[in-house]
Formats: sequence, C-alpha cells, structure tokens
Amino acid sequence: MEIVILAVVIAVVVLGVLGGLVVGSRRKKPLPPAPPTAPDITAPPAEPHVGDEAETPRDEPRRTIEEVDLPDATATAPVAVEEPPVVEVPAIEVPEPTAGRLVRLRARLSRSQNALGKGLLTLLSREHLDDETWEEIEDTLLTADVGVQPTQELVERLRERVRVLGTRTPAELRSLLREELLKILVPEFDRAVNTDSPLDTPGIVMVVGVNGTGKTTTTGKLARVLVADGKNVVLGAADTFRAAAADQLQTWGERVGARTVRGPEGGDPASIAFDAVKEGIEEGADVVLIDTAGRLHTKTGLMDELGKVKRVVEKHAPLDEVLLVLDATTGQNGLVQARVFAEVVDITGIVLTKLDGTAKGGIVIAVQRELGVPVKLVGLGEGADDLAPFEPEAFVDALIGD
Repeated sequence: MEIVILAVVIAVVVLGVLGGLVVGSRRKKPLPPAPPTAPDITAPPAEPHVGDEAETPRDEPRRTIEEVDLPDATATAPVAVEEPPVVEVPAIEVPEPTAGRLVRLRARLSRSQNALGKGLLTLLSREHLDDETWEEIEDTLLTADVGVQPTQELVERLRERVRVLGTRTPAELRSLLREELLKILVPEFDRAVNTDSPLDTPGIVMVVGVNGTGKTTTTGKLARVLVADGKNVVLGAADTFRAAAADQLQTWGERVGARTVRGPEGGDPASIAFDAVKEGIEEGADVVLIDTAGRLHTKTGLMDELGKVKRVVEKHAPLDEVLLVLDATTGQNGLVQARVFAEVVDITGIVLTKLDGTAKGGIVIAVQRELGVPVKLVGLGEGADDLAPFEPEAFVDALIGD
C-alpha cells in the first residue's frame, strides 16, 4: 500500500515539473526599449491608426464670422464680354467705263504691233514685191499665229490689189492693209456679250476654259465690265476643284458689290450653278455669271461635267452666253483647247487674255476662223479694268500704227 502511494506522489511531482516548463516556454522576455534618436524631419508623419488618441489642438487665435471677409451673395461677378471682331467691308469701287476702253489701252498692243503690223508694212513698202517678198509676208503672218488658211487668203488678196491698183505709197499701203485685216476679222460679227434673257429671268453667262488661262480672274473682271454698264450681277463659284477659286471670285465680286454664291471645296459644280441662278432670280439680278472648272484630264469627264452644269442651269432658264477664255500667249495650242471645248458646249464668244504679253496678235483671226464665233473681249494687262470689249477697227489701228 505504501508503495502505491509513493508512486502516485512521484507521478504528481513529474507532471508539475513538466507543466512548469511548458508555461515558462510560452512567456517571452520583453525587449529593451530602443535608444532615443533625433527625429527625421524629412519623413512624413505617421498615419493615425484606429484607437490612437487625437492630438491636442493647438492654441490659435480664432476669428468671428463678422471678421471673415466673405463674398457678397448679392453682388454680381463681372462677366467678360468678348468684343465681336471688326470685319472691314471693302469699299465698293466704280469700274472704268467700257466704251472706248480698247482705244485707251492701245499702247498695250505695241508688241503685237511691232511683229505683225509694222513687219507687214515694211515688207509691202519694198521697191520690188517679188515672190520672195510675198513669201516673207506669208511667214510673218504665220509667225503671228494668223493661221494657214487665213494667211493664204490675206496674201492672195493683197497681191491682187497691189498688182491691179499699183498701190505703192506708204499711206496707200497702210490703207490697203487696214482694209484687208478688217475684212478677215469679220467686222459684221455681233460682239456684244449677250446678257438679256428673253424670259423674265436674269441673263445667264457661263465662263469656260482651261485652268491657267485666267478664267476666274476674267470672270471677276467681266463682272466689273457689266457693273460699269449698269448691270446688277450675281456670281456663281462653280469651280470647286481648284483651291481658293471661290475665294478669288468672291474678292472680285466684293469690290464692285456683286454677291457670290459658293459651296464647299470639291462640291458639286452643277448644284452651285443651280443655286446661283435661283438666287439671281429671287434677287431680281440682271446677270448671273457662272465660273466653271477648267480641268482637261479627259474629254469625257469634261463633257459630262459641263453638260451637267448646262442641263441643271437650264431648268431655270436657257444659257444666254457661253464664253471661252483662251490664253493668247499659247498660240496654236490654244486652238487645240478651243476645239475640245467647242465639242462639249456651244461656244458663243471668245475672251482672249494676255494679249499684251504676246507678239502673236494674229491669234484673234485664227481662233475666230477655227470656231466661227467672234472674239468679244480681250485682256490687255493685270489691272482690274484691263478687260476690254473687242473692237476690230481699234485693234487693227493699234497693230499697224498711224
């Protein structure tokens, strides 16, 4: 019995020792406090955590609501008002009268005069007009772009008259040459720009030609010619494929008080032409001038485009005039262009530009013979009023001099 009691006591003691070891292992020795260090002024303040005590508020002077300068709720804040941009309206110009304008610009034809008129007079004044001289006369006419057939006709008539009449003095030769040049220029042609519609609508004038001939500029100058003659003009900027063509035409129109109807760049030319005629009718205008595109990439494309413009415009009223603009300095190349346009639309008149810049004044004769229609206007410079109605007598007088 004593042995059993002793065993129980030993077991209790062993268990007690083991329990003390386990409890002791779970208790950790506290770490010593960290030594004090200088505060890091560059480090951001530690963020507060849940349960942290709030910082004691600092003692700062406090202001009452009366001392705070609050905005007045009743005061209206000033609103900056933008001044509208000042648009300068160009002054309306008074174009130079067209009557006698070609006579006033006669000096501009001096280059053509030297090559054609004076050259012919010099040859005709020779003591002996043999075959060689007549060949030189023929060459002079051909060089001046008169054309082969008109040159042959003119030389034959001159030879016959000189032979029959025996004309020899300078005055007689000048008179003879003047008569023959006038005859070949067909003075009986009606050279007035037709702007009078038989209907109760404005006269409709379509301007065609290759880009680079001065087509848009000529349309603007033609507006000045018509305004100078007392007409009220509306411009249609149907050349939508050339950059700034509409701006250029509008600038010309503003100078004489003519309104320009235009559309987006690359838009439908026929639509713009239609709107221009429509607005011309609504405004009671006298004339509507339509500037068309001058592309010659393919004859088919040109034909379709101009044909469409013509058809659409004629839903309002028939065209009264179709003017072809040609550059006089291109000579015979201009005749090739003329043939293409004549196949596309019915040309009723020709405008020759840059006639002052060429020694080939004979292009007037050649283009009339080629198309069978009259030269109605000629450009003799870059001035705004340098577009003149063509007058055969004044032209011939300028060519051969006094």
